[in-house]
Amino acid sequence: MATKHSADQNSKWNAGGIGDQRGRTAVVTGANSGLGIATVDALARAGAHVVLAVRDPERGEAAARTVNGSVEVRRLDLADLASVREFAASWRGELDLLINNAGVMNIPEAITKDGFEMQFGTNHLGHFALTNLLLPHLTDRVVTVSSGAHRMPGTPRIHFENLNLTGEYSPVAAYSQSKLANLLFTLELQSRLAAAGSSVRALAAHPGWAATGLQGRDASVLRRTLMAVGNRFIAQDNKAGALPTLYAATQDLPGASYVGPDGLGEMRGAPTLVGRSAAASDPVSAVRLWAASEELTGVTFPRLESEQSQGRTLQTTVSI
Repeated sequence: MATKHSADQNSKWNAGGIGDQRGRTAVVTGANSGLGIATVDALARAGAHVVLAVRDPERGEAAARTVNGSVEVRRLDLADLASVREFAASWRGELDLLINNAGVMNIPEAITKDGFEMQFGTNHLGHFALTNLLLPHLTDRVVTVSSGAHRMPGTPRIHFENLNLTGEYSPVAAYSQSKLANLLFTLELQSRLAAAGSSVRALAAHPGWAATGLQGRDASVLRRTLMAVGNRFIAQDNKAGALPTLYAATQDLPGASYVGPDGLGEMRGAPTLVGRSAAASDPVSAVRLWAASEELTGVTFPRLESEQSQGRTLQTTVSI
């Protein structure tokens, strides 16, 4: 159930503004820690039934026991398309809310089970496949967690000619590419939903700087050290970091909205609508990324009941 957005809410909004979520079902990926478990807890406390979609069910069950509300744990490994397909195929009934929260950040070079660069494969391709496979069940919205890192370093772009960054891998560049992909995915998903006449909305959010375990896997010892200091003295906690996601998930916002903190540099603060880079607003790149993602995952936008024939196609060559 969406709560009407108003300007007065922006500077003061907190989890108490979620509204009554009874009768609603949500899936949160990467839900056993950090932003994920904070998101689960807030939705469950508001009355939603929340599915923790996690790679390690044992850790998921331990996290679920800390939540006051209706929850369950299901296995989902976003770095394995077979696991994504299995999760989606097992779904029965309606799904009100999908929160694409899971992610990896600035890790050493690695590949998924399907041969994709790990950050692009997990943060974008896994969620791309999951969303499209679950869309026939969705009734309200998809919220995908991006990052201010979509703007850095330099001028991030989607490396269509080398999506795996083979021979030019940089942990930070790979993370930035994946977070840029999250925003382009949201843009094109909303476009396709609108063209199909669907009432489902696609939105994105970013937490600012939130102290979670995500930074502890950085490939650089120096960055890990600096982030540990920042986590202690600058960052918000995971509950505050989850507020933009919860705002995007429950407030009456337009499709393709992007929510982040309202403080200096969007590092911390109350959730509000924020801007994105020009690269993250490019509809041509969004369509091209969608086509590449369909080719790589073998998953396409589903035919929804109200879908109108649009005849929009894009020819693209993808190099992995």
